[in-house]
Amino acid sequence: MREEMAEREEAELRRSHQKPRSPEGWGLLLALWYLAFYKPIITESHLRRKNIEFIFIRFSAWQYAGCDKLWAGLVTTLCDSIRHHFGALPLSVYHVMGTRPRFASGFSQKEWVLKKGTCLKLWGMLFVLAAGLSILLVALLVPGVKDHHALKVVGSAVTSLSGSSLALGAFSVLKNLLVSEKQKIERLTNSERFASQLGFMSKVRSEVEVLVDFLAFMEIFERRRLRVVLEITSLDICYPEKVAGVLNAMNTLLSDANTPFIFILAVDPSVIVPCLEQTGCMKGLADNGYLYLNRTVTLPFSIPEMGARSRLRCLEAAVQTREDLMYRIITSNVERRRAKCRGAPALPSRREADAEAVRCIHEAFRCLHDGTDALARYLPANGTHVRRIVNTIPITLRLLLHRASDPATPSPRAAAAWVVLADQWPCRLSWVLQCLEDAWQSRPAPDFGTRSLWSIFQENVGELSALRQPLHNALSLDGDAELFQTFLACDFPFTARDAHAFLGVTVNLDHSIRHKMGLLRGLDRLQ
Repeated sequence: MREEMAEREEAELRRSHQKPRSPEGWGLLLALWYLAFYKPIITESHLRRKNIEFIFIRFSAWQYAGCDKLWAGLVTTLCDSIRHHFGALPLSVYHVMGTRPRFASGFSQKEWVLKKGTCLKLWGMLFVLAAGLSILLVALLVPGVKDHHALKVVGSAVTSLSGSSLALGAFSVLKNLLVSEKQKIERLTNSERFASQLGFMSKVRSEVEVLVDFLAFMEIFERRRLRVVLEITSLDICYPEKVAGVLNAMNTLLSDANTPFIFILAVDPSVIVPCLEQTGCMKGLADNGYLYLNRTVTLPFSIPEMGARSRLRCLEAAVQTREDLMYRIITSNVERRRAKCRGAPALPSRREADAEAVRCIHEAFRCLHDGTDALARYLPANGTHVRRIVNTIPITLRLLLHRASDPATPSPRAAAAWVVLADQWPCRLSWVLQCLEDAWQSRPAPDFGTRSLWSIFQENVGELSALRQPLHNALSLDGDAELFQTFLACDFPFTARDAHAFLGVTVNLDHSIRHKMGLLRGLDRLQ
């Protein structure tokens, strides 16, 4: 993501010749000036900007596992990290004087419009303050006028009223500077009336909305897009109620269509799903944690099993950290592999690889958009599932191209069909893959790789039917069973060899389902 930031920054600088700004040094004074006296405008040129800055925030749920409301820890971490990134002063001034960005009317390219009302009020108060001070000084210093108490009273009153208005604004800024959003939310959660505080969620939501508006303001000031990336870890070692609370907080923060937040949820589904099913948040979803995750996650990425090259890299890294374990055989294997890599032909440049990947992605999406292509028939009607498929296809194709070592690489259309298959029938596909894995381990016939997945499924469907009770929740994820048959038997007759090629790059399939099937199958055979 940092490499993507740098590349986009260079491309935008070449396109617009405008350098991004930062609220540091002189930029801080400029930001405060704009915050106080200008209204930000979202123009067409701003919407065309492609440069982006990711603000990375790490949230370890285990650190907040002891508090009553784990989701409150997520919100306070978000508020505190944004405050530290931009500084306390700009955010405090925005709380008092900031204006939410609005869209430009017509084709205007002006990104800043003067706050005429604010300027008139400020000049008016300064004029009244100067007049009051003048009257007070005349009443105190000019001979012959000192005895007029009325002038002193008028001068003091005018000075106090105008000065108090300015002091009140400065006090508000100082208050927000000293009391952060994190402290405000913590104060609310520590309240004895916390459980019965009806307006609590409204107050937390208002604090988050101020942060969102502030980020939109800073986007226009810095001349680039801003995205807050929250990495949530250690959620699968917390209590079930707290897991559900964090996921609900995520959905609340993402409820706005233009929200600048990106959540990276690093969890083990086989642990999270039972936690969700034990809580009351599953009511209305047939107590199915898989359905809840499918409706929450828009880009699933299940890390495939480690391949042979990755295992060798891990072994090499582990051996190099322990000189006492550097046996002669291991080091010779490492040197032999390095020498082989030096003699290998040169890999294509990154630019060429990206161009090939873009070509394949476009070809895959053309197949999805082509109404005459059989693949278009299997696109789901659910918008969330469509987004998952669209998000997953580019990743799958890039991984395929990265792993390609022979000319028999699957076509982009086949890769798109495989992504659709994994999204629409995850349980049935996991069952076929588990049967394949067991068959490969038992040394099958040489022509086993040419067998179709549909024939393998038909051969083992009776065993799947016997396990339908423990696999009930996973089976409910699958789409129409007749369409599954048409997909594999007629339109896309994938073979065992195709499945072997795709398995290492299948990121939108929850592998914990297949592992559970393997365990159930092994226990069933013991009986």
